[in-house]
Amino acid sequence: MSDLPRTSSRRAARLAGLPLGIAGRAAGSLGRRAFGRGEGDLTEELADQAAEQVFAVLGELKGGAMKVGQALSVFEAGMPDKYAEPFREALTKLQSEAPPLPAAEVKRVLDAQLGLRWRERFSEFDGEAAAAASIGQVHRAVWSDGREVAVKVQYPGADEALRSDLRQLRRLAPLLRPLNPGTDIRGIIDELYDSTVSELDYRTEADTQRIFSAAFRDDRQFHVPAVLASAPKVLVTEWADGRALSRISADGSPEDRNLAGELLTEFQFSSPVRARLMHGDPHPGNFLLADDGRLVVLDFGAAIPLPEGIPTVLTSMMRHALADDADQLVEVMTRAGYVGRGGLDPADAMAFLNPFIEPMREPVFHFDRAWMQGIMAVYGDVSGREFRTSRSFALPREYVLIHRVLSASVGMLCQLQASAPYREIVRRWMPEIFPDED
Repeated sequence: MSDLPRTSSRRAARLAGLPLGIAGRAAGSLGRRAFGRGEGDLTEELADQAAEQVFAVLGELKGGAMKVGQALSVFEAGMPDKYAEPFREALTKLQSEAPPLPAAEVKRVLDAQLGLRWRERFSEFDGEAAAAASIGQVHRAVWSDGREVAVKVQYPGADEALRSDLRQLRRLAPLLRPLNPGTDIRGIIDELYDSTVSELDYRTEADTQRIFSAAFRDDRQFHVPAVLASAPKVLVTEWADGRALSRISADGSPEDRNLAGELLTEFQFSSPVRARLMHGDPHPGNFLLADDGRLVVLDFGAAIPLPEGIPTVLTSMMRHALADDADQLVEVMTRAGYVGRGGLDPADAMAFLNPFIEPMREPVFHFDRAWMQGIMAVYGDVSGREFRTSRSFALPREYVLIHRVLSASVGMLCQLQASAPYREIVRRWMPEIFPDED
């Protein structure tokens, strides 16, 4: 296993080298153009080369690179087929081949965070990392009362590396556009950067997880592991087993896919009511399907406070769109700051928003890659009406993360290729969207 660049300067240099390499390939293509290669062929070739080089670097870095990779992984179902498989391979490498911290380094972090007598709190502690994450690694252990626990240890220097990676990756956002046409990748990276401060303090994550754990305690559909101890760089929770939704997507039975999809939808729409929070980091690695059929929810480093539930502005928009009330829809969007100075034609607003509410129009909706790819292709077509309409939108900052979470959840449903009673679940937790139904 090769060593990964760990210092901020080396990581920045590795990321900054991406556009230079791609620029060199672009220059080399000029000669081929002289021999009759079409402009369209060259553009596609350069997009392929850019994607290839991005995959290579994503596969060699952690920190912000893994954060961005995880955030984009939920939109993998909408990627063109030729990019989807290489992206999955790069992300798998990113998650599985990251070199673990040496045992001595782990001990130093635990000494500093839990005190020099921390071993007295465990009856067993496995010094080998059981899993790697973007800013830390997880160890399996047994708590002093006999419970199996997960001990998350943050990498020393993770804060500096994470911020540095995200600053560099923001510059590379245009190179990622071919992977996800129609996705605001730069906006995703900006939002990730803004949320890193809270994620770097595991005490904040622990407080959030305690709220979710209490809200879903003894639930027959969901399990949120309890928190046993926390410090700024260490978090101890109950251990939980199950198959990650990435595995269910890859080789799960249709029954498991549908169950996982239904539970994921139920969790996302019930959380704002039951916990007054929304899980802010939805990707397949943070959700497990347990043997007892429950959905295990992990990683609460990012969460959206929703003291009044889903904002009324968003439910009003969905209600008007479902009712095909285009004039009222544009009025609500304009008041909320969604519409730029150029205004928005009601018919264009309906056409643009229709795919987002389409799953609510049927009793059971089947999510699949072809559906997602069709939507992404439409919004990525710079000559199309939907793309021009999208340029008229100004997404209010206070709703950015909610939109990303809901979009990411739909992306995961498409990866699962699940059939789910989406309409019924939304109606149960947000009945105001369906005023004419009992």
